[in-house]
Amino acid sequence: MSSTPTRLHATPLRAAVVGTGSIVTGSHLPALRAHADRIELRAAVDVDPARLDAFRTEAGAQGMDVEGYADFDAMLEAVRPDLVLIGTPPSLHRAQTVAALKAGAWVLCEKPLCLSLAEYDEIAAAEEASGAYASVVFQHRYGSGAVHARELIASGELGAPRVAHCQTTWHRDSAYYAVPWRGRWESEGGGPTMGHGIHQFDLLLHLLGDWSEVRAMATRLVHDTESEDVSTALVRFESGALATVVNSVLSPDEVSRIRVDCADATVELTHLYGHSNEDWVYTPAPHVDTERPTAWRTPAADVPSSHAAQLGALLDAYQQGVRPPGSGADARRTLEFAAALYKSAFTGQPVRAGEITAGDPYYPAMHGSHPDWSPTR
Repeated sequence: MSSTPTRLHATPLRAAVVGTGSIVTGSHLPALRAHADRIELRAAVDVDPARLDAFRTEAGAQGMDVEGYADFDAMLEAVRPDLVLIGTPPSLHRAQTVAALKAGAWVLCEKPLCLSLAEYDEIAAAEEASGAYASVVFQHRYGSGAVHARELIASGELGAPRVAHCQTTWHRDSAYYAVPWRGRWESEGGGPTMGHGIHQFDLLLHLLGDWSEVRAMATRLVHDTESEDVSTALVRFESGALATVVNSVLSPDEVSRIRVDCADATVELTHLYGHSNEDWVYTPAPHVDTERPTAWRTPAADVPSSHAAQLGALLDAYQQGVRPPGSGADARRTLEFAAALYKSAFTGQPVRAGEITAGDPYYPAMHGSHPDWSPTR
């Protein structure tokens, strides 16, 4: 992609949100407020007038004068936002992201950015044509603890990564799946692999780099859904490290966990929906000198993982005119991992990185039109 010119703004950037449900109200609105000196929320879009009015009232109570729109394209034309934050159901993400990019706006979209690799490549083409960028919300990368752990692993300070475990064991009941778009391929893109565990395995990939092979299983054990309610995978990384990945919505004792065993230390993160420095633990190997682990201590500043932390990184990139983190090939790697997990689980065969391309049934849809998993209603 051609380089985007550096953007220096004396006044705050213009932002718009699309969807005014709980994720926007509870996460994006506080993030915008945290960066009020750099970005100003000008508009909100929602097809539900009552929900839109409630959001505008809440934003107004926080000092934000937000225009309301029922039509996304009309908002883009009237407001010409610099950044669009998307918090609608997953099936709308691709079209809304492409429309925003064509209007010249950058995008920060809730996960998943889209429902297939084919859709992702359509977004990449829209980026290329517009010069704008689309990032997906993977906020767990951006806490200071995650930044510190990645730096230690990448520098070799902990020794070569050897074994890892990534666990998203959550619980969702039947009422959760009563929401019409959940549990359906055409509207959610998958089960806990796409909608829940994607945050943790994105962080795993962020820590360990490129994966090379996936062998997986998936099934429906409890919920009456089109997609799975649990999946597991064995993963080989290009470094040679091996990992297990578990994604579940059937687990009464909810936890999110990543553990990486390196040659000189184990680093472990245990949390649920977000982490701070204290959630990261480093255990030195027996052969490590007692003074060396002092370099592994968590950073003095404690920046919790959050939408605000990711938004700050995106605004930095916007000012510098460079591709933001959580976009492009970096974010595509995470979506490709999800596609490979599904393909391996449904075919019973290992899947290698780069294998799913145009012409592969798992390129346009995560279910791959498999007779046991393709949509039935």
